[in-house]
Amino acid sequence: MKKLIPSSIRHYALAGASCLFLLGAGLAPTPATADTGFTPAQRAEIVSIMRNALKTDPSILSEAITALQTQATARKASSALDAVRRNHAQFGQSTTDVVLGNPHGKLEVVEFYDPRCPYCRKVLADLDTLVASEPDLKLVEKVIPVLGPNSVMDTQAILAASLQNAYVPFQKALMADAASPSTDRIRRVAKKVGLDADRLVTDMKSPKVMDMMRQNLDLARSIDLEGTPTFVFGDKEIIPGAASLDELKAALTRLRKAG
Repeated sequence: MKKLIPSSIRHYALAGASCLFLLGAGLAPTPATADTGFTPAQRAEIVSIMRNALKTDPSILSEAITALQTQATARKASSALDAVRRNHAQFGQSTTDVVLGNPHGKLEVVEFYDPRCPYCRKVLADLDTLVASEPDLKLVEKVIPVLGPNSVMDTQAILAASLQNAYVPFQKALMADAASPSTDRIRRVAKKVGLDADRLVTDMKSPKVMDMMRQNLDLARSIDLEGTPTFVFGDKEIIPGAASLDELKAALTRLRKAG
């Protein structure tokens, strides 16, 4: 019969496993943490207990790693939300980005997306449904290039379209177009939605468009964004990835309750 490790020993073993994990990762303790007040004999006994505990129940180590990862994720989320609060005027209160839904809505949500990201394309229809179903939703769109030169080209084109007050129709048409990326493709899509294609191509390299793109990238870095789409719900929650419509609605409900 397998013997269960007493909870008190398991607690210390878990903590010790965390320490061993950190040491194994090259994070040596500082003199302050190393000086525990234990005698060499006591330290040796603790190490022996930890080793025996790990042999008896190897899940302790996996639990320690999971706990460390959970703590790291929580710290990262907290730091990202702090950045949102510090830059509130550039997130939910932005006056330089396109807003879908109610410009004066109290439910402020920011979406970071890459126009060439397949997950961002997939979520477009759900966002239309969400906006139509939530009269108090203010959805701020922040387009950023994270997938290379082709993403940069499409991002510049979408931002340039906003200078002709055609951000949404051009964005939808461009993101639905399956042709290979090129300036000719951008011209064709621009003409399709009634834009001045020559002006759009010129505006793509304009200081205003380049500055808009830089600002969005700076904000993305401030929250340590790792991929697109990423949704920022007020200053309460950040959801990375192609969340489903139900997940987005649930996050809006939490945001509304948070006030």
